[in-house]
Amino acid sequence: MKQKNSEFYKKDGSFDGEKARKAYYAMMKRFNYPITDKLKGKDFWAIDFGLNDFVNVGMAGIFWWNDKENNYFGHEIYLLPGQMIVEHGHVKTPDAKPKMEAWQVRHGSIFTFGEGDATTPCPIELPKSQEKFITVRHCQMLKPGEISALNRAEAKHFMIAGPQGAIVTEYATYHDNAGLRFTNPGVKF
Repeated sequence: MKQKNSEFYKKDGSFDGEKARKAYYAMMKRFNYPITDKLKGKDFWAIDFGLNDFVNVGMAGIFWWNDKENNYFGHEIYLLPGQMIVEHGHVKTPDAKPKMEAWQVRHGSIFTFGEGDATTPCPIELPKSQEKFITVRHCQMLKPGEISALNRAEAKHFMIAGPQGAIVTEYATYHDNAGLRFTNPGVKF
């Protein structure tokens, strides 16, 4: 069941990251996913991308490994039911080539969107707050064990969790925040 945005914002309107983390822990328990000490610590983060629409546009994650020298990255992505990671791409920086990614669903399901012919009809409702910032509409649904990847470096992409939420492992080259480009100029990461 989708929660309400009001559950994740303080009286002053600021995002309540601790309440968000608790929602992800509850999802992890539903999936019988182990909540390790590292996930209980500061390395596990939850964000609303600065858009004040957390139940529709947000995520949690942990960077298990991010190795610039050897160019590899391990990341776990956590999405509540129907939650979207905003559209973005990764460009070359002085420190890194454009990031390549692949995603493997561990629990739940996701709809990945990327370059290619638009999928019609769209199999999932897109968050209204992001409609004017979505430029890629080729959709693929992934279930537990299934994997997909970007079609090329720098490709715009996003994902939305299915009705149960999702836990997704990302395999990628080195992640350099300086190369992250969102199509929505209001995003904060």
